[in-house]
Amino acid sequence: MIRVELPGLMSTVQDLGREGFGPLGVSASGAADPIALRIGNRLLGNPEGAAALELTLIGGMFRFETDTWVSITGSDFGATLDGEPLTTWVVHRVGKGEVLQMQSTRSGARCYLCVSGGLQVPLVLGSASTHVLSALGGLNGRPLRKGDLLRTGPCRPPAAKRVNPEMAERLAPRRRLRVTDGLQSDWFTEASQRAFLEVSFRVTEASDRMGLRLEGSAIESTSQADMITTGVALGAIQVPTGGQPVIVFVEQQTTGGYPVIANVIAADLASVGQLRPRDSVQFELVSQRAARDLILEQESWLKSDQLLLS
Repeated sequence: MIRVELPGLMSTVQDLGREGFGPLGVSASGAADPIALRIGNRLLGNPEGAAALELTLIGGMFRFETDTWVSITGSDFGATLDGEPLTTWVVHRVGKGEVLQMQSTRSGARCYLCVSGGLQVPLVLGSASTHVLSALGGLNGRPLRKGDLLRTGPCRPPAAKRVNPEMAERLAPRRRLRVTDGLQSDWFTEASQRAFLEVSFRVTEASDRMGLRLEGSAIESTSQADMITTGVALGAIQVPTGGQPVIVFVEQQTTGGYPVIANVIAADLASVGQLRPRDSVQFELVSQRAARDLILEQESWLKSDQLLLS
């Protein structure tokens, strides 16, 4: 068991999500940075999609009721164990009664606390992921609260000690997100399409797991026609009235009525999950073929024998 002494700002149980329920209006949810989650679980010898804690911007304090192994991946939250600093992307032994504390982030938006055996919560539609807006999954469909108890699976020796720094660098989050053309990209003026790819946008404070709102040069549409509501994919970049883009994210609405100028490629979705309010981001247009090749390359790195070091 893990006892929550301080829950942090937005700490939830997440795995790799519940795919296939979009037609029912249920988005996949899951880890905002699935790369960090997968690597953290691999270090411990867990299945890649085992449930873990996702901490956002401000960490928390957790007391362990049993001996176990943990890994902390993603952004650096200044973790300490009974006051002693812990390194990210490394496996650590935790003893019964010891307290793990996470501070405010020092780099990106989120970190992942993975535990040997994974977190054990009831599955909803085949997933442990918390979808806060619909109160599905995780721990009663909500962020953690002080006093919560989290069960863990059977503890076993970890699979590795740390992540290869060279491989970690290849998989590091990007601030220049690669995109493909959106279904309504031709609805926008040539000047707006150029500006979208040339200028920087700022992530606003009104951003969350549902979507990241950006501010910058207004993106003007050439069409004045009302758009019929249609399905929306994860990573779609919508442009509402006013011209400020929104990146549709993991707790998305499954339909929308705003034109989509571009789509973030699958290989860069984890980078979206590490964007904080006030961060700057740019976009780079790539072809559908290049997008496919980039995700295949990323998957080869994630499954490489060189990823983890003993």
